[in-house]
Amino acid sequence: MELPETAFKNTAEGCTLRCRVQPGASRSSVVGAYGEEVKIALQAPPVDGKANAALCRMLAELCGISKGLVAIRSGETNRSKVVAVTGVSADALKNILSKE
Repeated sequence: MELPETAFKNTAEGCTLRCRVQPGASRSSVVGAYGEEVKIALQAPPVDGKANAALCRMLAELCGISKGLVAIRSGETNRSKVVAVTGVSADALKNILSKE
């Protein structure tokens, strides 16, 4: 699947991911491109931070890292989010999400 280059940015600690979340989906998965963001469907409902926690857990599992190394930098209450992933380069994250 082709994902937008602009959604991934290298940082000193790892990388950031710009994504658009669709909570309450039938299953959790990487859907594809959504403009300049990566669209991610989550089973978790958008209540009490459950979708945010599910997003961090999903990205950590896909990257094979601890969920403590994934944090939402902005957009906690919004569908569009910026997520920081520590210890993973932008290219590596793009490759991982493209395979999903």
